[in-house]
Amino acid sequence: MTFTTKLAAKGAVVLAVSALALTACTNASETGGGAQPSGSASAASFDPSSVQKDDSLASQVPAAIKSKGTLVIGADTTYAPAEFLGGSDNHTPMGYDVDIAKAIGATLGLKVDVQTAEFTGILPALGPKYDLGISSFTITKERLGAVNFVSYFNAGVSWAVQKGNPKKFSVDDPCGKSVGVQTGTTEADEVKAASDKCTAGGKKAIDIVSLDKQTDLNTRLVSGGLDAMSADSPVVGYAITQTNGAVEKIGDTTEVAPEGIAVAKSDTALAGLIQKVVAKLIADGSYKKILDTWGNADGAITKAELNPSVSS
Repeated sequence: MTFTTKLAAKGAVVLAVSALALTACTNASETGGGAQPSGSASAASFDPSSVQKDDSLASQVPAAIKSKGTLVIGADTTYAPAEFLGGSDNHTPMGYDVDIAKAIGATLGLKVDVQTAEFTGILPALGPKYDLGISSFTITKERLGAVNFVSYFNAGVSWAVQKGNPKKFSVDDPCGKSVGVQTGTTEADEVKAASDKCTAGGKKAIDIVSLDKQTDLNTRLVSGGLDAMSADSPVVGYAITQTNGAVEKIGDTTEVAPEGIAVAKSDTALAGLIQKVVAKLIADGSYKKILDTWGNADGAITKAELNPSVSS
C-alpha cells in the first residue's frame, strides 16, 4: 500500500469513528449528567499508591508507552461522578473513571495524564493522541467495529426517592406524581413518554419538574419538593452519597448496558493488557473500593471482557 493510500484509509477510519461518537447511545453528552458535584462528597478520592505495581503485567506495556512512562487518557470531564473537574482549583480531573485510570497506571508502573477532551473527539484520536479513552462509553456494535473495548462498568436508568419513601411513590405507577429530571436527558424523554401513557389511560399526567442541574434536583427531592427523580444509575448513586443517604434508590435499574475502556482498533496488544489489568483490579478489591468511594458499587461487574458481545 502506498503512503497516500495509507493516509486515505486512515482518514476514512477517523471519519467513521467520528460518526460513531456522534450517533451512538448513552454517553456523557447525551445523558446530560454533567452537573458538577457539591458538598463533602466532591472530595472523594482513591489513593493510587494503595495499588502495587505488577511486574509481570508491566513487562507487557508497549514500547512506545513504556518509553514515555505515561499513560495518556482522553476524558470528557463534564460527567460527575465518573469524570469531572474539581479539587481546590476546580481544574483537577476527578471521579471513578479517573481513579480507575490511576489504578491501571499504578499496576503498570506508569504515570497517568487524564486530558480533558470533547466526547466526540476521543475515539478518533485513540493511538495518535490518547492511549486510552475512559469516559463512560457505552459499548455498542457500531463502536466495536471501530475500536477495542474492555468492559468495566454497567450503567442504566434508576429512580430515587426521599429516604423512607414518605410520599409512597411507586415506579410502576408514577401517574399524578411529581418527578424530577435533568433537562435534556434520556430520562426526561422517558418520563414524558410515561406521562403521555398515563393520560392516554385516563390517569393524571406526571408533574414533570425539569431542572438544568442535577444538584438542584437532589436538593428539591431532599426537601420534599419532589415525589421522585429519575437519572442515570451512576448519577443516582452519587446523589445518595452527596446527600449522606437523605435520598435512596427505589426499584431496579433498567436499560442496563456495559461501558468500556476504549483502545485503538489496531492496538490489540494494549487492549489485551488492559483487560488483564482490570481483571486484576477486580480480583484484588481495588476496583470495588473505587466504586464504593463514589457511591457506585451497584454498577460493578465481576468479569472484565475484551470486546464483549452486545445486543445493539
